[in-house]
Amino acid sequence: MIKTRFAPSPTGFMHVGNLRTALYSYLIARANKGKFIIRIEDTDQERFVEGATDLIFATLKASGIDYDEGPDIGGPSAPYIQSERKEIYKKYAEILIEKGEAYYCFCSKDRLEKIHEDENGYSYDRHCRNLSKEEVEENLRQGKPFVIRQKMPLDGETTFEDMVFGTVSVKNEELQDIILLKSDGLPTYNFAHVVDDYLMGITHVVRGSEYISSAPKHVLLYDAFGWERPKYVHLPLLMGKNEDGTFSKLSKRHGSVSFQDLVDEGYLPDAIINYIAFLGWKSKQTTEEFFSLNDLKKLFKIEEINKSPSVFDYEKLNWFNKGYLSNLSLDEFKIVSKKFMPDNLKNKNEDKILELIKPRIEKLSDIAEVTKIFYEFPNFDKEKFENKKNKTDAELAKSVLPEIVKILENMDVFTNDVLFLNLSKFSNEKGLKVGAVMWLIRIALTYTLATPGGATEIMEILGKEESIYRIKESIKKLSN
Repeated sequence: MIKTRFAPSPTGFMHVGNLRTALYSYLIARANKGKFIIRIEDTDQERFVEGATDLIFATLKASGIDYDEGPDIGGPSAPYIQSERKEIYKKYAEILIEKGEAYYCFCSKDRLEKIHEDENGYSYDRHCRNLSKEEVEENLRQGKPFVIRQKMPLDGETTFEDMVFGTVSVKNEELQDIILLKSDGLPTYNFAHVVDDYLMGITHVVRGSEYISSAPKHVLLYDAFGWERPKYVHLPLLMGKNEDGTFSKLSKRHGSVSFQDLVDEGYLPDAIINYIAFLGWKSKQTTEEFFSLNDLKKLFKIEEINKSPSVFDYEKLNWFNKGYLSNLSLDEFKIVSKKFMPDNLKNKNEDKILELIKPRIEKLSDIAEVTKIFYEFPNFDKEKFENKKNKTDAELAKSVLPEIVKILENMDVFTNDVLFLNLSKFSNEKGLKVGAVMWLIRIALTYTLATPGGATEIMEILGKEESIYRIKESIKKLSN
């Protein structure tokens, strides 16, 4: 049975890249009727952020990513937090020492700082690698601080197979004797995740391609223990577009790159997940692009993951999000947009406004700007009355708007349909295009070229009194 894991470090918000790793790992398990677990890798205590673990769980829940084992639900391999597994790592590090695959290193911090990298980039000279048994025992008896290092082979090559990038080989002479257990007894990532993945039965290790260069060290640990290697699935790099048109690794300078930031900007979790699925994967089974999480669980295949870097494109994300927003019912849209609605709209026809803007916005944070015309009368700009297509200008507005005010003042029913009927009749009588009259009214109401809805829809929301007041104000300014 396939078993995958997501093992984040609690160092802050969940980055888009982390979420993609979680998603792909989850989909690989679910598509193959396997198991998916969560493990918290908190051995780097210097970077630990209080509350980050809760944020990880909240993000997974909001994304719809469920799991079979984890710190909050338990499981047969508990505990699932690395800092609670300290004794386990100590035991396995000592096993490697007994097997001659690792060794105690007693080098002081001062000594290590004096060692300079050689032409191969080595920063440790393997000074303690060949200490005699007696020397080691004496150092331990004296209580000298130590770390435990992996004893790398000095010649030959280490090769492993990656399910995305194929065969990867490295010359062993290029590998350093890395630290497995630190002087405080906590393991390094390189050691802890190997021990945990084996003990937790992980069959497929899914992670970013930045770990490919470290993978030879990891497979050598599996070999040293005599354990079967897992299958590796390294994911393509995530890139962001720079201002000058070039690309670089996705980071904060490219905009909001954490899941929570995107949600706060008004992107729906379903849209975020759908878009992230395409950052390195594309189904060969369909050309469809809108997938629910359940759809993805049925479609996802490892062999369809790309090697090439993927670019996080906000325009594409906006396109996805707009599609999801458009498909919401009005009641659903009302719920998700609640915290984005300006207080100034409380006395307006909120349902009508939402119905009008729903198909026109890309993200919920657009609501404040799009709805501004309903509570804020912009600065006068007579140039905006000019429209070549409708053959309108300020002079035509000056002559037509007073007559429109009279029509509006005599209307008892002030709804979109009735307004359109009356103003269309007026247009025909004056020998004007309906579009021309509506343009003049809309500019008089808002001084805005692009609005969510036409003149009559805007007037219905503003109401009779406010609509007439705005048009009269425009007439005054046109006269001046």
